Amino acid sequence: MDPIAVNSSNTLVGGGKVAGDDIPKDGTGVLKLDPWLSPFQDSLKRRYAKAQEWIKRLNETEGGLDKFSKGTDIFGLRVKGDGTIVYREWAPNAVRASLIGDFNKWDRKAHPMKKNEFGVFEITIPPAADGKPAIPHNSKIKISLELPTAEWVDRLPAWIKYATQDLSISPAYDARFWNPPAESRYSFKHERPKKPASLRIYEAHVGISSPELRVTTYKEFTKNMLPRIKNLGYNAIQLMAIMEHAYYASFGYQVNNFFAASSRYGEPEDLKELVDVAHSLGLVVLLDVVHSHASKNVLDGLNQFDGTDHQYFHEGGRGRHELWDSRLFNYGHHEVLRFLLSNLRFWMDEYRFDGFRFDGVTSMLYLHHGIGTGFSGSYHEYFGPSVDEDAVVYLMLANEMLHTLYPEVITVAEDVSGMPALCLPLSLGGVGFDYRLAMAIPDMWIKILKEKKDEDWDIGNICWTLTNRRHGEKTIAYAESHDQALVGDKTLMMHLCDAELYTNMSVLGPLTPVIDRGMALHKMIRLLTHGLAGEGWLNFEGNEFGHPEWLDFPREGNQNSFWYARRQLNLTEDHLLRYQFLNNFDRSMNLCEDKYGWLHAPQAYISLKHEADKVIVFERAGVVFVFNFHPTQSFTDYRIGIEAPGTYRIVLDTDAKEHGGFCRLDQSTRFFTQPLEWNGRKNCTHVYIPCRTALVLAPESTISQK
Repeated sequence: MDPIAVNSSNTLVGGGKVAGDDIPKDGTGVLKLDPWLSPFQDSLKRRYAKAQEWIKRLNETEGGLDKFSKGTDIFGLRVKGDGTIVYREWAPNAVRASLIGDFNKWDRKAHPMKKNEFGVFEITIPPAADGKPAIPHNSKIKISLELPTAEWVDRLPAWIKYATQDLSISPAYDARFWNPPAESRYSFKHERPKKPASLRIYEAHVGISSPELRVTTYKEFTKNMLPRIKNLGYNAIQLMAIMEHAYYASFGYQVNNFFAASSRYGEPEDLKELVDVAHSLGLVVLLDVVHSHASKNVLDGLNQFDGTDHQYFHEGGRGRHELWDSRLFNYGHHEVLRFLLSNLRFWMDEYRFDGFRFDGVTSMLYLHHGIGTGFSGSYHEYFGPSVDEDAVVYLMLANEMLHTLYPEVITVAEDVSGMPALCLPLSLGGVGFDYRLAMAIPDMWIKILKEKKDEDWDIGNICWTLTNRRHGEKTIAYAESHDQALVGDKTLMMHLCDAELYTNMSVLGPLTPVIDRGMALHKMIRLLTHGLAGEGWLNFEGNEFGHPEWLDFPREGNQNSFWYARRQLNLTEDHLLRYQFLNNFDRSMNLCEDKYGWLHAPQAYISLKHEADKVIVFERAGVVFVFNFHPTQSFTDYRIGIEAPGTYRIVLDTDAKEHGGFCRLDQSTRFFTQPLEWNGRKNCTHVYIPCRTALVLAPESTISQK
């Protein structure tokens, strides 16, 4: 990372700390890192100024961003110490409102609410005679609204913290008043871990984290998956599909209830326990947050909450995503900002998440949402009338709030467009994310496997794609995404082995050419991406061992079957199956990175990209990576360049026995450098690299270090 980016703060307040007196504090500091942005400095200044204006306005009207983002102190249902319940809801179009539920036999006349000049309805409900809250814990509630047409509509409270679904009655969710007694509330016991220097993320979906034909629970994930993730060498978990969503098959991306942890997997206290136990293992936990759109559900979502098309969303076509069939937020609205910023704050405070992976950022950044747009990398695509500056400013404010209040927070942007400065500090005029996902890399690997024979792989182009990231902006690399695990697509291992995954993965049978190739390339592709392509690593659960089946959630088209809505993690524990070797390699790769830290080291120096030999050699963090992608040719005494002189040893070998290889390399071999310049490096040594094998060499002096 460039010192300018590292030493500049992720804050806008007071202009923020910037590295160097000559860096302007008007949003154009990014030009020091990328002068090619100069023609667009007016856009940079404008969005920076808009963010500053919002902060000034909130300071003057709301007591500052800190207080403004504590919307849960004002809205939703709150219980005071004496058992009094206060409920507030913003519904400006409604004429009258009542709180209804099991507690008052759903009588609209029993608990009418008062409306203030800002369109907020409020009611205070005194405690029952015994001093307990008048609304019982876990009982069903709704808000009933009278519209200007005299029609009454019932809605789930927008800030509800728990919602449940009974499919035997209706697919619509019920809002529940979550107020467990003190003895039933989970009490956090462990501090948050420090932000890892090298981020190794295990992306997981709680519901599919079991071989059984049902939805896995938070408690089962805590007991079975957390130790597994820790053992595999990951230091971060990214949890999908936590925000409540009515349709399970949406993978969690059609959110109904933004403050409710999905009840499919258990109760809110169980999720708190999951996060806390993860912290005890040194794992940070990121939430896959969906602020890019919302479910269009009316009965149990935000859509048409107060009878209008435009309360939380843009009205008309601008408020609808034509591909996702969902609603789009109006990021320039005061109350929408309060709702979304408070939502982030809630997940950080209530459940103690450590950060967020923001879903669908590309859709947020542009008015065209990326639909029908192929981003060529030309800078004019990232500025001008196609950009939704309100959304850009919202993301700047979100990062401002998070990084100011939680210095160890981690924010990740899922952006396919490659918008410049997305992951630069706010004080420089960036949007403030810590990382972006390298979304082009999985597409590259699939394209190669689909279209090219092994002997035709373009080594130079592979290296270019893996290293083609913006200077000063951190990237999380991954070889395959969760989308490729879904029906209609294929994972890397399915592309490599296809049907033989079902017939030839037993160690009791012969190692077929297809399985041999598949296992070798699976390890090499992942290691090359891990070592070369970013400042962080991400793996979707099951991909680490080449999970043999795709994902397909219960739906009408598959007779609501759970057969493909699960992960067969048990396959790695069967010593008669070869999946164990891929699982072992994933662990070895992560532990090797943990020792040498190449993810947080400067970008690699590639000393060799040999098209005929299919050999790649690069150095990063003081270790040497050597890859031979040739399908048949092994090389003896192959000379490679090394910058630092000394004696080197093998610290990672894809061909090792525990990784399912042929053990063609002697692990005790010592590689001595010679002071002969080679491939632009000051020294060289000779190595034996079998076909379809990769190895990592490290200075012998580091081997015994812990």
